[in-house]
Amino acid sequence: MSDEVDDDPYFDEPRHQRSFDSKLLREPLEALPVRPAIVMAPGASATEAMRAMQREHRGCVLVTDDGSSSSKLVGIFTERDVLLRIVDRGKNPATLPLSEVMTPDPDVLSVKSRLANALNKMHVGGFRHVPVVDAEHRPVCVVAVRDIVEFLVEAFPREILNVPAEPGALPKEREGA
Repeated sequence: MSDEVDDDPYFDEPRHQRSFDSKLLREPLEALPVRPAIVMAPGASATEAMRAMQREHRGCVLVTDDGSSSSKLVGIFTERDVLLRIVDRGKNPATLPLSEVMTPDPDVLSVKSRLANALNKMHVGGFRHVPVVDAEHRPVCVVAVRDIVEFLVEAFPREILNVPAEPGALPKEREGA
């Protein structure tokens, strides 16, 4: 006799279909909780950029012609560049100008772009950070995956914040007073 009983709770619970609110995808980028970008010149050292990223808790630095946000974007220097272009190659970041380790002419988003444009560009390009530029190609801000996640958590606070970190796991008790 092989009466198989499927005791997986997934099949016992009613499945609720939630539809994603596609209106969120049409939101302009200005709806995201972004912060001003760190901007540096191509001649700044990689060490300066890494210290600025660490100090400001950011994952990238935008590189412009003269190091100000009023000039054109020429590159982006990210955490990935630190790993692949400096650490992996055994280079000294103190002696490297950003121009040698940045990603030149990065993909960008327009200030008029929507959330869907940012998600598409990040997914297709494998990016965690995408610069946002104005009509003159000057940096306005950087959209990070973290910004999009924060936006979605704000849009669905009950659905996201009330889910245990692991299915079936109980929340840990707080330690201390």
